[in-house]
Amino acid sequence: MPDLTSVVTTLGLIIVVFGVVLLHVAWLTYFERKVLGHMQDRLGPMEVGYHGLLQPIADGLKLFFKEDIIPAGANKIIFTFAPIISLVPALIAFAVIPFAGTPLPIPSWVPLIGGMEFRPYVTDINIAVLYILALSSIGAYGILLGGWASNSKYSLLGGLRSAAQVISYELALGMSLVGVLLLAGSLSLTRIAAGQSGGFWHWYAFAFPAPQLVAFVIYLLSALAETNRLPFDLPEAESELVAGFFTEYSGMRFAFFFLAEYANMIMVSCVGSVLFLGAWHAPFSFLPSSGWWGVVWFTLKVYFLLFLFFWLRATLPRLRYDQLMRLGWKIMIPLALGNIVVTAVIAYAVR
Repeated sequence: MPDLTSVVTTLGLIIVVFGVVLLHVAWLTYFERKVLGHMQDRLGPMEVGYHGLLQPIADGLKLFFKEDIIPAGANKIIFTFAPIISLVPALIAFAVIPFAGTPLPIPSWVPLIGGMEFRPYVTDINIAVLYILALSSIGAYGILLGGWASNSKYSLLGGLRSAAQVISYELALGMSLVGVLLLAGSLSLTRIAAGQSGGFWHWYAFAFPAPQLVAFVIYLLSALAETNRLPFDLPEAESELVAGFFTEYSGMRFAFFFLAEYANMIMVSCVGSVLFLGAWHAPFSFLPSSGWWGVVWFTLKVYFLLFLFFWLRATLPRLRYDQLMRLGWKIMIPLALGNIVVTAVIAYAVR
């Protein structure tokens, strides 16, 4: 049986990680609106707080107090639980993300816990990659069930599109990771990250003799499709389906879908940073990477990938559905398979 100290420490880590993730989700919406505003030659949020910094709080309060409407013909039980099924897997996946490589020292002036050290992850399991892929599959059920339970043709079409999209792009996403797993020889995110120290030329996206740059691009495109972001936001498609699978949702149920989307964006960015971009390691070996410096480098890489999400949204139009399927099945999956074969041959030859 685990002792009381380890239980309390783990519970504290869970609370801190979930709290930080939810805060980042809230202000990520502000960051996105600001980035899109400047790219489109406008200001973005400006009214609530200095330069609109308190806009996420205003949005959250508005959604909390909005009337919660359930359509008369909806399946009330599934309609209620669908947003939760989407949100919970997106949050619990962060349990295996390593945010740094060494314990994090807490300053002595922090009440109660000052002077202590905490490990930079909730838990480290040897099948962390499979754990995350499994949870991402479960989250898609929330979208499908929400679309079906709403008793709306727009919601149903959005849910069906999401199901087909997830089946298509989850294959490419999973196969894009195999090359890294072959090189790392482990499914533990902590061990994969630890093998990329010593400079950016050791990160798996660029590491000789089998750089995974093609796999990294495939991963990013698949992640866009998995999170229903432009140019792959066919399950929502405002110009065709009003709001897609969450057309009939309002209040906090709508907020749960909204939180799940942004939490998934942060999750895929964290996984991409760990597997391809060296996780907490600095780009050059002479720069510090231990302790809180590791958290800083990891955060910068995550936000770089999130910025790419916003940049693509501001730049590219939505694909047609046949283009979406053709890209997934005829281009990305064959490329991912080819990358696996080439990486396996090189890894075998080198070893």
